[in-house]
Amino acid sequence: MRHVLIAGGAGFIGSHLTDRLLARGCSVTVVDDLSTGSLANLQGVLDHPRFTYRNADVCDPGALQGIDLDVIFALASPASPVAYQSRPLATLAAGSAGTRTCLAAATDQGARMVLASTSEVYGDPLCHPQPESYWGNVNPIGERSMYDEAKRFAEALATAYRREHATNVGIVRIFNTYGPRMDPADGRAFPAFISAALRGEPLTVHGDGMQTRSLCYVDDLVAGLERMADSDHPGPINLGNPDERTILELAHAVIAACQSSSPVVFTERPPDDPSQRCPDITRAREVLGWEPRVPLAEGMLAMVAAYRAEVAQA
Repeated sequence: MRHVLIAGGAGFIGSHLTDRLLARGCSVTVVDDLSTGSLANLQGVLDHPRFTYRNADVCDPGALQGIDLDVIFALASPASPVAYQSRPLATLAAGSAGTRTCLAAATDQGARMVLASTSEVYGDPLCHPQPESYWGNVNPIGERSMYDEAKRFAEALATAYRREHATNVGIVRIFNTYGPRMDPADGRAFPAFISAALRGEPLTVHGDGMQTRSLCYVDDLVAGLERMADSDHPGPINLGNPDERTILELAHAVIAACQSSSPVVFTERPPDDPSQRCPDITRAREVLGWEPRVPLAEGMLAMVAAYRAEVAQA
């Protein structure tokens, strides 16, 4: 990788990937319209001699015009329930038109493309843990459908480009990821728990809290993305941490990490909320030689420290 383009590089994951690739010696161009990303995530690299930022919507066919590239990371999409439910049409466009813009550029320049798909393609899974061979249990008209179906279509589009144009594209399915720069107000449980605990407010748990999630620290996740780019595997490959925890367990762990006295309160569970979410990462281990290394306790302390610093500066 010499010249890398990251669509959606001002987002949570994209900004950490930018840091990693600049440290590797790559030249990195970020294309982001800042609809859900933020230049604050890139503050440390804006003046870097090998970094370029372009404010553009990847759904625009000309958004990537004139950019020399060897690798494209297609990360551009609203990713949290708050973001994609408030912008359903834009989310669907990112998965369709935005993915096609990236695929066309990769095809034209003979570049490797890594498509960031999601564990949400498995829906509320009836198979546990979820291997890449599982086709999923997705509600196509549900409250989360704009995100789930956008990513499923993006995978189908990438596969069609590979078959018809021999485009060098690999699909990764990203499971729940956490770490510094995650928007505290994005609606996902872990950042919401930490924000509430630091303020001494109640932590809200949906349902009885027995639904499970598997959380991967962002440094581990971007290492997996990098390895996928270095490979020629078409995917899909799950990237996530198989260390499965209940939501209630995570809430109490956050309270302890924050040294907070916040109580836990329970509320109604939203529709289509997955009961279990845990990746089978056998393929990632065998193909990429990748597995997560950061324990939850260590990653959580780093995230708490970052949020605490933000609260102190506010």
